[in-house]
Order: sequence, then structure tokens, then C-alpha cells
Amino acid sequence: MTGQEVQLRSVGTALPGPAIDNAALARRFGLGDVWEQWVETFLGTRTRHLSVDLNTGEVDGWLADLGTLAGQRALAAAGVAAGDVDLLVLATSSPDQLMPATVNVIADRLGIDDIPSFQLQSGCSGALQALDLARQLLLGGRHRTALVLGGDVSAKQWDLTADPRSVPQGELVSAAMFGDGVGAAVLGVGDATPGAVVLREVRVRLGGLGRPSGHVVEWFGIADRDRLRSGVTEDYKAIEQLVPGLAEQVLDELLDDVGWKRSEIDYLLPPQLSGRMTAKIVEQLAVEGAAEVTVVPDTANTGNALPFFQLERLLPRLASGERAVAVAIESSKWIRSAFALEKAAAP
Repeated sequence: MTGQEVQLRSVGTALPGPAIDNAALARRFGLGDVWEQWVETFLGTRTRHLSVDLNTGEVDGWLADLGTLAGQRALAAAGVAAGDVDLLVLATSSPDQLMPATVNVIADRLGIDDIPSFQLQSGCSGALQALDLARQLLLGGRHRTALVLGGDVSAKQWDLTADPRSVPQGELVSAAMFGDGVGAAVLGVGDATPGAVVLREVRVRLGGLGRPSGHVVEWFGIADRDRLRSGVTEDYKAIEQLVPGLAEQVLDELLDDVGWKRSEIDYLLPPQLSGRMTAKIVEQLAVEGAAEVTVVPDTANTGNALPFFQLERLLPRLASGERAVAVAIESSKWIRSAFALEKAAAP
């Protein structure tokens, strides 16, 4: 293939603190062996990393801390200096502050200045939205090298002083399902060369018209800080009903965009929910023969960081001429997204 292509040059990730297994989580919330076994069997998560120590409440890295580390690792892996970055994008649903934007705090720590920076506030599809924005701007010709980050620190929503017996079951499920982390990728634009990992297409579509939100994360200010309501709510039944179909829909749309068949896909990076839910989605996507790249058993659902953890596992395995597709669905307002990668082969 000839012409300018957007290439994925490297990926870097960062996790806070030590891994927390299900037994430690069960002890902290006063839950028994049955709950611990349920988490591993139905959620499929064995460990997760959190930015807050469950016992002391001490902070071990917020979004800007993790984003700086992930960005440094991605830049080093690509052999790119901070001064060579001319576009910076961050996707998150949990910024450290409303202002200054966390993306600009990360830029300052990395020594990046005098470039366009964007912060996208979104759930699980946010990382793909960030990749889409960066890709389009790179293809527009005004930029050459982009640093794209995605991550979340959901532990800030937990009230560690609450009596575990008073915590709603849904919040306990979220505590087991989600973890904290940040991922970063260096994208560049240039002529297609053998061995380059090319970001062929990214597709993002809002599909929430008339549909109630499936995931809500509240923000509390001075005026409503004392109102009694949960900081996070999820409609698990709606998610279970809608996500598989939305995943199938956006995969079909993406394959139409790039002209690929399911039989030509070598790797599948599916949405990462519970183990049972992910298996259901993979079955409905029906990409037979593709190797599944999954990370939630070790990291839990890290929100906007998750696609970067999947890419980090994929890139060393991706051989010349092989293709991969990723799918992410955001349930807060039902955003479907997907991207297609290909490792360019020699002509």
C-alpha cells in the first residue's frame, strides 16, 4: 500500500499499587468465601489495581501520576522525545479536577508545551474516541506525532468509611469489576512501510437516542455535597441486553468501512465486562479463528485504559500481514466504537 498512513508506533501502560486479589477485597468489605468465588466465576476477575489503599485510605497515584508514567513509557518505546509530540489527547471519565484539565497537567509533567491538547470526557469508548480524533487530525496534515492517552481512577468514588453492610450490592459488584490504570500510545503519520502497524480505521457512533443511561457517574459540588445519592449507578440488566447487539453492529460497520471479512481477522479485542458477558459478546461477534486478547482477569475493567492494555499484549504477537479489530461500547449513553489494525507486509 502507498500514501500517508497513521501508524501505531508504541504503547505504554501504568497501574497503581500492588495487585489486589478477590480474597483481600472480600476481607475489606466483610464478605465471605461465596462472594469471592462468585467474583472469580462470573466476573472473571482475579486481581485489580487501585489508586487508594483499602485499609489506610492513602493515595497511590491519581490520573495525572499514572498518565505521566504511561506517557513516558510510550514515548521511550517509540524512541520519541517529548518535544517531538505535536498533538496530545486524553480520554477519561474521571479527571483529577474539573480544571485544570488533567491532560494539561500531564503535558506539563512530560515537558510538552505549545501544542494542541484535548481532553475527552467519556466512558469505555473514550479511548477509541481519542484515537479517532488523533487519527483524523494526523491525516489532516497539520500534525506528525500524537500522544494519545486513556485512563480512569474509579477508586475515588469509594467511601472507605462506610459500613460494608450498608453498601448496595451494585456498588460491591462495581468494586470487584473495576480497577484503575492509564494507557498511552504514540501515533505517527508517514508513508506505509513493511512492518509498520497501521491504524486503518476508527469508527465511533452515538446510539443513545431515546435510551435511558446504563451507567451514571455523579459529580458533587458545594451546593449538593450533602445530598444522599450514590456516586455511581449501573443498569446491569440493560447492559447485558444491549451491549452484545451494539458490539455486533459496530463490528459490521467497521468491516464494511475497511472491506474486510470476518475470516480475515487474526485477533479480536472484545469489550471487557464480566467473564460471562464477554464470552456472550464474543459468541455473538462470531469471528471464528481469531485469537481473543483479554486482560480483565489481571487488571479488571480499567475503563479508558483497557484498550491500551489489550494493545500492549497484542503488539508483540502481531505478525506481518496480520489484522486485528477492537470493539468498545459505552453504556452511559450507548456509544459504539471499534478500530482496525494491520501490520503492513512486504509488497
